[in-house]
Amino acid sequence: QVQLVESGGGLVQPGGSLRLSCVASGGISSIGSMGWYRQAPGKQRELVGSITSGGSTNYAESVKGRFTISRDNAKNTMYLQMNSLKPEDTAAYYCDAEITTWARSRTIYRGQGTQVTVSS
Repeated sequence: QVQLVESGGGLVQPGGSLRLSCVASGGISSIGSMGWYRQAPGKQRELVGSITSGGSTNYAESVKGRFTISRDNAKNTMYLQMNSLKPEDTAAYYCDAEITTWARSRTIYRGQGTQVTVSS
């Protein structure tokens, strides 16, 4: 059974950094595009950025120059390096991944999320 598990969230002061990880496991044949999303209380879910299987990335304007997405295909893992964090970055962060299983089923899976709180 495919699972996506995020980790690395926590409490950080403004201007600080955090690195989130998203690990996919369970019957995976291949992983296509992966993405990070976030949702703050009372707000809609928004795309933070995404990365293709080949490593091409794109980012929301609000995080460009501060956040970096990378992935390690051998480990089925995606990362989100967040620098110069601001209070408005506070949200639950989720990863999505387009996964093809050994049973040839292709589905977008989503993790349970990890909380990031930026506060002094």
